[in-house]
Amino acid sequence: MLNPDPKYPELRRRRFRPIPVRMLVPNVITLLAICAGLTAIRLSIEGRMELAVAAIVFAAILDGVDGRVARMIKGQSKFGAELDSLADFVNFGVAPGLMLYFWQLHELNNGGWIAAMVFAIAGGLRLARFNASIDDPNKPAFAANYFTGVPAPAGAILAMLPFYLAFLGVSKPPAMLTAAYTLLIAFLMVSRLPVFSGKTVRMRVPPEMVLPVFVSVVFFVALLIGYPWHMLTIGSVLYLLSLPLGWKSYRDHERNAAAVARPATTAEAAAPSTAAATFSPAPDDAEDERPARLN
Repeated sequence: MLNPDPKYPELRRRRFRPIPVRMLVPNVITLLAICAGLTAIRLSIEGRMELAVAAIVFAAILDGVDGRVARMIKGQSKFGAELDSLADFVNFGVAPGLMLYFWQLHELNNGGWIAAMVFAIAGGLRLARFNASIDDPNKPAFAANYFTGVPAPAGAILAMLPFYLAFLGVSKPPAMLTAAYTLLIAFLMVSRLPVFSGKTVRMRVPPEMVLPVFVSVVFFVALLIGYPWHMLTIGSVLYLLSLPLGWKSYRDHERNAAAVARPATTAEAAAPSTAAATFSPAPDDAEDERPARLN
């Protein structure tokens, strides 16, 4: 291999700069989430559905943590954003669809496979649209409080509601009903429905609320560990019930923004008219009084 000529610096071999550890930590969390999603697929093939569902829930928790950790330690990167999207497609699109197919949808043969495949594709489309609309300059300020469509992690948790009910002792619903519910969640993921995001919620806690927040978090985690299927069922039902509230709240913000913008538009439209009136020519009779050389 020829050595680069020192006379031409552009031909010198580019050295890779060392990467700070803070840039690696969020990506490691994302890779752990991928491992959880792939393990869920294996567990579902083996018929251990409770562990498979727990793996997807664990992946959803990691997905909610990695972005916040990246922002806290300033470890955001374009590579991490792309890796996170690929992880979400595997964990919350492919894995839940396959789990539902192995659990019950296979009873419908090709129909069940189509339902599982549509759910996985809907997850991929949802993520692609989210990435494409991040830098949308025409998005109103209040839109930062909302997702467009149900996010992929929430869609996966909602799609597994039949699992939770089965683990609670409820008889398994007909396969056709499970397929219809799966398609409904897929539709909500790719729809234009405004959904509360919670991303703009302030992370600072008043000093007097620190202890109550600690107690509340510990209590919630204890309930989730002690009664996982009860908590996931209640959470899924409440989330579905909150969707109309998110839509109504978004429409209210739209109407308020339109009401604020309307007077400004009216004032801008009136300004040229005023200027035209100020510099309008004199009436015809006034023009007749001008000297002949000006007429």
